[in-house]
Amino acid sequence: MNTSKISLFSKVVLLVVSALFFASLWFPMWRIELKAPQYPEGLVLQLHANKIGGDVAIINGLNHYIGMKTLHTEDFPEFQILPFIVGFFGLFALAMIFVNRIKGAILLFLSFILFGVLAGVDFYRWNYEYGHNLDSNAAIVVPGMAYQPPLIGYKQLLNFGAYSIPDVGGWMLIAAGILLFIIVVKETHLVNKFFRKPKIDAVLILLLSFSFMSCGDFKVEPIKLNADNCDFCKMSIADGKYAAEVITQKGRVYKFDDISCMANYCKENASTKIGAYYVSDFTQDNNLIPAETAFFLSGGAIQSPMHGGIIAFSNEKDAKEFGTKLNAKPITWNSIITK
Repeated sequence: MNTSKISLFSKVVLLVVSALFFASLWFPMWRIELKAPQYPEGLVLQLHANKIGGDVAIINGLNHYIGMKTLHTEDFPEFQILPFIVGFFGLFALAMIFVNRIKGAILLFLSFILFGVLAGVDFYRWNYEYGHNLDSNAAIVVPGMAYQPPLIGYKQLLNFGAYSIPDVGGWMLIAAGILLFIIVVKETHLVNKFFRKPKIDAVLILLLSFSFMSCGDFKVEPIKLNADNCDFCKMSIADGKYAAEVITQKGRVYKFDDISCMANYCKENASTKIGAYYVSDFTQDNNLIPAETAFFLSGGAIQSPMHGGIIAFSNEKDAKEFGTKLNAKPITWNSIITK
């Protein structure tokens, strides 16, 4: 293993890593969001390094009806040791600045990866036990039904949608892991295997900036006509020429049979952070395009499913031609989403 000294760049990054580890202790590290018609604003279970937070009392009340054990911080020994583990990593990163050896930085990175794997396994085990070990005498018993939330991502549990994702503290730990990887790549000169004349510092500084940015690449999900329902009016989506879709910053997809339904849904759920908006190109059946780049028409002879009277086009030429045919007027995306 390499025993040479680390660069000034890596020392600065290690200082940031240490700060991220310590700062993560002040914020929830994971969250499980629950949404259902009877709880339109949703319920949140937040896992801190040393406790369970959020809407614990309400969720425990719901768990009682389905025979699931109630959640209490004192039942989990992990909350007793996790703050010390994270604090250890913070001190480890800080010490490596003074130890000044590449092998120490590599050891820190590998140790943190191992911790992440073990934490994931433990979290899955915790979810599995609580979701499967149910009281057979509970008020609500669905044969064969388990209530294990997803390890990460979205899962439907009866009429509840459960979404499991890192919280602020968790994202800090993920950022720390990315930065440690950058240090290992730089100090072990892995980039040299791919670039003949690498400008390593410039490349890694660019990666460093990306590590603090959320991913803006939202993958559109095709709408299944006559199978998917509108998330606003609940009608079946039958005509792809008028359909629309939004994807939240957490990756949840909502589909609509009318552009006006999408606009109304976003207004009524203003607290939901939308990552991307898509609308159907009127000249193509069920082809979603980014709303921000589309050209829109409103009014005239346009007959959309819920009488919103708005259609979209991927190019301005088609919009002008149909504007004349349908006696419709141009309208901007901003006016649609804000009016």
